[in-house]
Amino acid sequence: MSQVTLYTTPTCTYCRVAKKYFEEHNVEYEEYDISQDMEKAKRVVEMTRQTAVPVIEVDGEFIIGFDKRKLASALGLD
Repeated sequence: MSQVTLYTTPTCTYCRVAKKYFEEHNVEYEEYDISQDMEKAKRVVEMTRQTAVPVIEVDGEFIIGFDKRKLASALGLD
């Protein structure tokens, strides 16, 4: 099973879409609200050079935004 981490903010529409996608596909994930967790926010910026959300980490690979095709491929759902 893949290790999945979702970095979000409360107002992010595509973060909610990603969570729904995970639920529909029975994907377990850890979620971090980077508006409240500055340590995680700093890590995301260091690893991706991006400040946009959602950022989805699958087994160490970062996907910026909700890209269904990339996400399905990373999770082996394609």
